[in-house]
Amino acid sequence: MRASLIQIAVDEGESVNSRRERVSSLVREVAARERSGLVVLPELWTTGAFAYDSFASEAEPLEGPTYEAMREAARDAGVWLHAGSVPERDPEGPLYNTSLVFSPDGELAAAYRKIHRFGFDKGEAVLMGAGSRLVTVRTPSTTLGLATCYDLRFPELFRGLVDAGAEMFVVPAGWPARRREHWLLLARARAVEDQVYVLACGTGGTHAGVPQAGHSVVVDPWGEVLAEAGDGEEVLTVDVEPAKVLATREQFPALKDRLLGMDPPRG
Repeated sequence: MRASLIQIAVDEGESVNSRRERVSSLVREVAARERSGLVVLPELWTTGAFAYDSFASEAEPLEGPTYEAMREAARDAGVWLHAGSVPERDPEGPLYNTSLVFSPDGELAAAYRKIHRFGFDKGEAVLMGAGSRLVTVRTPSTTLGLATCYDLRFPELFRGLVDAGAEMFVVPAGWPARRREHWLLLARARAVEDQVYVLACGTGGTHAGVPQAGHSVVVDPWGEVLAEAGDGEEVLTVDVEPAKVLATREQFPALKDRLLGMDPPRG
């Protein structure tokens, strides 16, 4: 299975509509050139992950312009497309940071609302609602587990995805450059502890004055980094072997030793 991660550089001088058109073309071009079966985009690439002032004005309904553009790109390219995430406007609720996954025929295979919102008492944490549902996507080759950016810091979410059958985590992000080492460390940690592939796709450029980490990365179930991008806009293409997940779990069956339902400490 060949996967391509498109690390988009967000240029604040580029309009959302222009970027949407450019990225749609990139998906088609990359899929054709790399012969990819799966293409992945970053988190909030239409607005920038730190462009808080734009979230409300650029928010879309689930089946909005980004949905339509990505649906057509997936269908034209004939690929599974994780289209990153968009600020979703729920007509009956708050905004959400919502990831979209399309099948090769252009159908929406899954939508995942980010569970852990970053910002503590500002930014995304107060401007967007929290998702509440773990989401997996079954493809002919493997089962994808969906997470977004800050979710990477919460291992219990990924354990839940493993219990739901995930063999590959896809993590779009808009991770800040000042914490790049955390990004790389946590991607490897999630791969090792859950014995899965991790496809972590970040952004380049600067979002609202916040330099982005870039360094999209693909990690195998042993924690080996198969490929890592640089700081700018870049395409990272890697051949992954879904069968390696089962082989790793058979060779080193650590997941079988999990102990659940332990008694709490006594005071």
